[in-house]
Amino acid sequence: GAMYASGDGVPQDYKESVKWYRLAADQGHATAQFNLGSKYYKGQGVPQDYKEAVKWYRLAADQGYAKAQSNLGAMYASGDGVPQDYKESVKWYRLAADQGHATAQFNLGVKYDEGQGVPQDYREAVKWYRLAADQGYEDAQSNLGVMYAEGRGVPQDAPTAYMWWNIAAAAGNKTATENRDQITQSMTRSQIEKGQDMTHACIAKNYKGC
Repeated sequence: GAMYASGDGVPQDYKESVKWYRLAADQGHATAQFNLGSKYYKGQGVPQDYKEAVKWYRLAADQGYAKAQSNLGAMYASGDGVPQDYKESVKWYRLAADQGHATAQFNLGVKYDEGQGVPQDYREAVKWYRLAADQGYEDAQSNLGVMYAEGRGVPQDAPTAYMWWNIAAAAGNKTATENRDQITQSMTRSQIEKGQDMTHACIAKNYKGC
């Protein structure tokens, strides 16, 4: 199924891919169930069908498959294929986040940041943003910059905000680039230099413990 989906060694054929994914998925293969769900979500090889996507994501998620848990969390957050339910979204994000899934860690951070499905808790938001940022997840790095700039869940710290925005900007994050350029206007030269030094040190540590 994966070979037909990617066109690796065979002509790319989503319908053929779906055929093989379904055979494995029907046998309870979690990766195949996830991939089949993704095909229904994207409408590749089958008509787009969010409810069917949810069905297959759930089967994989129930087996502990982190990507499926994360995607199922997103479906509940957006209300695609299921009634919108932030608490259910948080449940699935947390299961994936606890397995180290960066996207789920980021999204769980957003839920704590915004108070959707959980009580608003900036410190908890920072915790999950940081775990995703440690893995190089640029949106989490960008959001950490916001938390340090505004003093939400952490002490206000312009050089640290600059550092996270600078790192995310280097990865091409436009929001981080704009925020970094804006905060620079209100920072002293020594603060900017500190932020730049922190950026180099954080990158050298591969984002760990910054």
